[in-house]
Amino acid sequence: MMKNFNILTAILLFISCNNKGQDKKDANFITDTKYHYDEIVEIVLKKQLEYGKPSFDNPYQYSDKDLEVATPILNQLLLDNGYKVLSNEEFSNKIKQIFNRIIDKNSTSKFLYINLIDKCDKELNFFPNNAENNGVFVVKNQNFITDLYPLPLIIDYQKTYSEAAQEENSASKNYKDANGNEVKKYLWKDIHNLKEQRKKNIQTLVARNLYLFNDNKAQYKWLTLNDSYFMEALVKTFGYIQDMDLLKWVIERTKFDKKDPSDYGNLFWVKQCDETVKIHANTFKILQEIYTPDITNDMSNENRFLLDYIKGYIEYFADFNNKETGVSKEDKVKILANIVYFAEQYKYDKRFVSGYGDNSKMMGRLRFFLDKDEVNILQKNNYFNLPKFKEWWDNADYDEYFVEECEYNGTCGPDNRPMNVTEWRKQHPKK
Repeated sequence: MMKNFNILTAILLFISCNNKGQDKKDANFITDTKYHYDEIVEIVLKKQLEYGKPSFDNPYQYSDKDLEVATPILNQLLLDNGYKVLSNEEFSNKIKQIFNRIIDKNSTSKFLYINLIDKCDKELNFFPNNAENNGVFVVKNQNFITDLYPLPLIIDYQKTYSEAAQEENSASKNYKDANGNEVKKYLWKDIHNLKEQRKKNIQTLVARNLYLFNDNKAQYKWLTLNDSYFMEALVKTFGYIQDMDLLKWVIERTKFDKKDPSDYGNLFWVKQCDETVKIHANTFKILQEIYTPDITNDMSNENRFLLDYIKGYIEYFADFNNKETGVSKEDKVKILANIVYFAEQYKYDKRFVSGYGDNSKMMGRLRFFLDKDEVNILQKNNYFNLPKFKEWWDNADYDEYFVEECEYNGTCGPDNRPMNVTEWRKQHPKK
């Protein structure tokens, strides 16, 4: 398989063997440049087959060598499926735009690791994804991204490497863990849907790279149906909002959930690894596009709850007792100002059902929650240059009273109605 690779470029420089109990003969064999790439693949494959499917109990320690030996295979799969390799500069720009990571030209590392859970964790993690590792590798100079796939998950080894497959047939189904306990292992040959897994892995590899780096929109639908975690992470974890179709897809499938309130905020802003906060202007464009005057009467359209979701998030994020925001007070106020400013427009939009926008009372809600220091931040920053913010802020004094009386003091009821705006204004004339 793949013997057309130039030996000088395909032979992998295995400096040392990181696997406990690795045969010295194998180590010498790997570093001997007279051998063909296929023979190196077979050495690594036999070790992966011997220990079986990765797990936290599995004594086989995957390393950069496992990824290195898979890289030419993955690269060829991409080329066979029409991938157009970008120049180093183009690829670096894309990685910066999508993942906000910089490929260091002076680094000797062949890979960059992108953690899909903690984007600021840059430590290389060579634990295969199917063993509950969530991350992708950037393959430098060959310019594509990939999971760390064990060889059985990307090649039909039983057909191509028959000797290794025969050895697997006689392999033990148990091994001893670090404590000396006998642990069952799962041989690759016994995985009933291995062929299907392999097919999906290849489809995922191809679709991600064609979509992100070749701007192939034909891959978008397959990815949203079959790789939704990755696609959501692009927006919610890394703040990639340049693809408006993707952003809209993420927005429409994200609801405010009191059990995980911060997730909804990922639509609006992201805290970057340098501690700065980036607000997603494109989110507001999409929200304005989908929240139209006819939506409030369309019982089949879940987007009609959009202002309710925003209200829930504002109450969570604006609560001055909330210690989980992880941002400075100024950034917190800036984020809230932008979200509230978007939502408050519907109070003044006569195209919507009468009273619907008024009931949300977004600006009044903000006035209720912000403390004196936070109000000072608003004023000091000229209301973050949002054109009508000050006007709407001043107009929301009654809404602040209503929110406090009816929603937080709980003094409203059938026998205790709050003052209407006319009555209240007589006691609180505008200054």
